Amino acid sequence: MKKTSLFLFAGFLAVTAPHRPLCAAGPAREARNDRVERAIDSILARLTPEEKIGQLLQYSGRWSDTVVNRGITLEERALIRQGRVGSFLNAFGTGITRELQRIAVEESHARIPLLFGLDVIHGFRTTFPIPLAQAASWDPAAVERSTRVAAREASAAGVHWTFGPMVDIARDPRWGRIAEGAGEDPFLGAAMATAQVRGYQGRDLSDPTTILACAKHFAAYGAAEGGRDYNTAEISERTLRDVYLVPFKAAVDAGAGTLMASFNEIDGVPSSANKHLLTDILRNEWKFDGFVVSDWNSIGELLNHGIAATRAEAAQKSLEAGLDMDMASDVYRDNLPALVKNGKVSAKILDTAVRRILRIKFRLGLFDDPYRSCNPETEKSEMLTPSHIAAAREMARESIVLLKNQSDLLPLRRDTKTIAVIGPLADNRHDPLGPWKGLGEAKNVVSLLDGVRNAVGNSASVLTARGCTISGTDTAGFGEAVSAARCADVIVLAVGESMDMSGEAGSRSTLDLPGRQEDLVHVIMGTGKPVILVLMNGRPLAIPWEAEHVPAILETWFLGLQTGNAIGDVLFGAVAPSGKLPVSFPRTVGQVPIYYGHKNTGRPDTSNEHFSSRYIDLPSSPLYPFGYGLSYTTFSYSDLTLERQSLGTADTLRANMTLTNTGQREGDEIVQLYVRDLAGSVTRPVKELKGFQRVHLAPGASAIVPFSVPVASFAFTGLDMKKKVEPGSFILWVGPSSVGGEQTTFEVVER
Repeated sequence: MKKTSLFLFAGFLAVTAPHRPLCAAGPAREARNDRVERAIDSILARLTPEEKIGQLLQYSGRWSDTVVNRGITLEERALIRQGRVGSFLNAFGTGITRELQRIAVEESHARIPLLFGLDVIHGFRTTFPIPLAQAASWDPAAVERSTRVAAREASAAGVHWTFGPMVDIARDPRWGRIAEGAGEDPFLGAAMATAQVRGYQGRDLSDPTTILACAKHFAAYGAAEGGRDYNTAEISERTLRDVYLVPFKAAVDAGAGTLMASFNEIDGVPSSANKHLLTDILRNEWKFDGFVVSDWNSIGELLNHGIAATRAEAAQKSLEAGLDMDMASDVYRDNLPALVKNGKVSAKILDTAVRRILRIKFRLGLFDDPYRSCNPETEKSEMLTPSHIAAAREMARESIVLLKNQSDLLPLRRDTKTIAVIGPLADNRHDPLGPWKGLGEAKNVVSLLDGVRNAVGNSASVLTARGCTISGTDTAGFGEAVSAARCADVIVLAVGESMDMSGEAGSRSTLDLPGRQEDLVHVIMGTGKPVILVLMNGRPLAIPWEAEHVPAILETWFLGLQTGNAIGDVLFGAVAPSGKLPVSFPRTVGQVPIYYGHKNTGRPDTSNEHFSSRYIDLPSSPLYPFGYGLSYTTFSYSDLTLERQSLGTADTLRANMTLTNTGQREGDEIVQLYVRDLAGSVTRPVKELKGFQRVHLAPGASAIVPFSVPVASFAFTGLDMKKKVEPGSFILWVGPSSVGGEQTTFEVVER
């Protein structure tokens, strides 16, 4: 391609110098931004209204089980030539993306590069653990590495943009999309959001190995009533700001170039038409200068919500609210031309939306090199490399949480003579990929059965039986499973969910083991043999019987391609488990929503008083609390000290804690710091996570673990709806989970 084919863009090629996060400042960035804005002015001046509207339109390729239909329609190719397409999703691979890009930049009047998007949620070809599992690692650096791998593979296949990270706070595990986020806590969620944005976007968006991040779903999608996907979120403005918006703000501060509006409404206004969210907060308060894309057909669904009587009204409300790109609804395409022509939508509003999209295309370097991700050789060489597979295995290891280990049943001895690997997820390569598996294929998955065989080699006999299906009612396989169990010295029993039981539209009304799996657990336990329960699932499950009766339990979530090897590494002690729960596990579905950072009541459940906030038939506490997770060694906490007991609102709290490995094995402990503001102008949570660190210790070793926590991080939205730190008394805990730990107090004073 000759550079002159990009008409006047040849003079703008220098504007896409290395880009730092959007929150960065300085004369160099300001000058670069000025050059970009002037370039955009020139582009807007020569585009027709139809070409401008084209930049707001995203079309979809045809998706099958594993690949996209490479034949984009003749109609869509004609639309590209007319400058009426700004983006495609589900169109990837260097062949098709290069072909479509060529039409856009060489055959259209607009000559504006296309933006290719794809859901790369936990890997492209190399499928990593689901995001909820990665959050269980409490290791932002590892999470950043996993998204960096995903970005390298996706970008090599012509992808510019991922619809992730999903940063929705989720406190109701019935909601299937809890699998895609970081769980219940805004502080941990913000840390994971930051790590993922950095992994996807790197330090320079114009680097062809990066992809554009999209923080979703803005906002409060995880607060869906009844845990039903797409449902209403009925929350207060204060809760919205202090809980649900926190990870979004972190993603914006980390430089996320785009956000996606959510399906739900808040306070009567769906997000796709919510000016308070998309303009007042996002643009005016946070100074976000990227663009917002709708979720699939969410503009069209404004009619179902009842906030628009016609599709034209839906288009007008969405664009005026600040929603820039229409994903797959055709509402903008069919209605904006007339709305702009008759003056119902101003040319200025249209230009503003187009400007935001062009700005991101400049930052991606697409005007400099529209074919930046169209090299077939790179596409081949970047997929499923040994280093990517190794990173997936490491991430999977860190994501596993040891929930119970009675009598130190784990780790297993490698010279165990006979092992039975039983259950519907034992010899299963499909479901461990999890929801939103990208282009991950079952043929590349290491099953649990294969992982155990790899771990023991020829030193043990490994038996297997399925027992039952995941969701069926047939128990005909119980006999074979019991026979295998009776012949074994130890049983590894793999139960849980299928991949499609969580993720989008994967809401459940119960959190029990589906099908006849709980009955399978009972009959295997009836053999009297030692059992390790391996859970594979996309959400917390309610397993009170198993927690009481099964001696060892591993929560492994959906771990992706290296499922079996990672679980085998933990089962046989090649590594000690170090994961901690990013979400509370209820005793029963009747407790949900359940989360550690709840508010107190006037009658808290802190005693045996009948007239208190409690259940009459079970404890109010979760089965396993947020932050919980065991190791193969033990740790003790001691000597919690504060540098100062009295701090000003602009100060930094500095705390030290001595951590000691009191066991016989080396291991990692995730040390967690929580605070409670005892009294405020509005009620405060009983605990809030404000810091965490991963610490590795040899047996018998000790380390002083320091924390530096800005007092500013204790700010909340007060009675006057302004965010600030209020002076008062605080409790501070440092410990292994949201329950217990060493405790002290401090004061925040006016200075």
